[in-house]
Amino acid sequence: MRWEKEKNWRGVLQRNVSLYVYNAFLKEVLARFKFRGDYILAKAFSPAIQKVLHRTPYDLLVPIPLSSERIAERGFNQAKALADEASLQTTEVLTRIHTEKQSKKKRFERIHDVQIFHVSEQAKVDGKVILLIDDIYTTGATLHQAAKALKDAGAKTVTSFTLARG
Repeated sequence: MRWEKEKNWRGVLQRNVSLYVYNAFLKEVLARFKFRGDYILAKAFSPAIQKVLHRTPYDLLVPIPLSSERIAERGFNQAKALADEASLQTTEVLTRIHTEKQSKKKRFERIHDVQIFHVSEQAKVDGKVILLIDDIYTTGATLHQAAKALKDAGAKTVTSFTLARG
């Protein structure tokens, strides 16, 4: 609701669907997955992800990318891992510039940050229904920035799916 009140963000991201509430238990599980490299945890979420995404219409499933620095640090992209382990085909059309971790920023900083995403293949997104996938929706800044880049590149609509919402 807050995003829709901001003129620059109105209509950018149609909606987000999350499987779980980002509670203390899930926070620990996702920390193990993302920050301690426990990649196999992505498999545990596969049946639930498949169930939701197989009944969700989209042309392209786009994982939220990490910067090359963050990939080197973690060894994998958690959004892509969730899709891969659920046997879902992704299309990587976004690139990301390296910035301070979103979790280290305050809400105001996240919302008013400079655009951190770039569409690398505009022809692939033009006129398409895009579904973004990521692990956590907190303030929504990451997903809204990605959606804005895709909409500006000609995407018809952009929605998102996250494992958790906090």
